[in-house]
Amino acid sequence: MTKVLVTGATGNIGRMVVDELLAAGADDVRALTVDPVRAALPDGVEVARGFLGRPSTLPAAYAGVDVLYLAPHLPTVAEACRLAAAAGIGRIVDLAGPKGAHWQAVEDAVEACGVPFTHLEPGEFMANATLWARQIRAGDVVLDTCGDAANAPIAQEDVAAVAARVLLEEGHEGRSYELTGPEALSRRRKVALIGQALGRDLRYVDLPREEAIEELSKDMGEHAAWYVDGQATLVQHPQQPVATVAELTGRPATTFLEWATRNADLFRDR
Repeated sequence: MTKVLVTGATGNIGRMVVDELLAAGADDVRALTVDPVRAALPDGVEVARGFLGRPSTLPAAYAGVDVLYLAPHLPTVAEACRLAAAAGIGRIVDLAGPKGAHWQAVEDAVEACGVPFTHLEPGEFMANATLWARQIRAGDVVLDTCGDAANAPIAQEDVAAVAARVLLEEGHEGRSYELTGPEALSRRRKVALIGQALGRDLRYVDLPREEAIEELSKDMGEHAAWYVDGQATLVQHPQQPVATVAELTGRPATTFLEWATRNADLFRDR
């Protein structure tokens, strides 16, 4: 019997990982959370109260664990990994991101601690499209930028499904898995698909850089400039989809239209 610890179990992906593990037949799952009530963990899941950001809570949570799902928390990732090694954890499956990008420090810390590892490297989440929710609730025009910027966003549910499979299976040690959705889509096309899910005809308006920063700062604050410049890069270097989700889970990855239809209420007046 393999004991799996899921950290960040109150967060979106961590909570989904718990459900995916149970659906796959795991019967010894421990979940680390600061708020068990909010996490609403299923019956049969062992609850460990704590947080990656408070390393003093980790030794008790790590005790007896065979495989660790490591949620990304940069401020204390090195200490969390060192404690995992000290606890004798046999393998770490970490959630990071594209190599060389913001979350690279997670992979570096995991590898430095000496515990066998598997890196999960998703790109942008489909849920980031809620950036447009305020505008879509207000009308049929979406003011944005770099309409031709294209990537292959992934549903968080698919990331969780991959994580559960890798946590429970042998043979993934030392691997890095790039994770994307099944299709490369421009920003303009994503907005059109949200409109299709809502039964509305949405119009995409491409703004110059400074105007786009001003508009997106209403939802992103100080991160708007960084985000806009990143989209400009995707115009010249679009992200291409990979088939990793289907290969590892045995089912097709979620399409953006499927995600938008399932989450249409996020874009409707409340």
